[in-house]
Amino acid sequence: MPSEASGTAMTQIEISPEALAHLGDGQIAYVKTIRSEDVHTLFPQVPDIQPGLKLFALHAADGTPIMLTDSREAAIANAVSQQLETVSVH
Repeated sequence: MPSEASGTAMTQIEISPEALAHLGDGQIAYVKTIRSEDVHTLFPQVPDIQPGLKLFALHAADGTPIMLTDSREAAIANAVSQQLETVSVH
């Protein structure tokens, strides 16, 4: 089907759920804002944290939580130190 903006045909690519789950393994990460009340769902080993705090979790491409911090900059710095490319997800 031609794209209205460019006039070129768009190709649709199908990817299996398994392949999608491994996309970016070991190379890509993302930072997600998390409330302190929800920390235990991702990091059960973390001691109780004061409620009402805005925290940041660094996740691997497959959603596995890597680290928890109180600043976006620290999460990104940790990704860089692990040679991970951070991407924006919406």
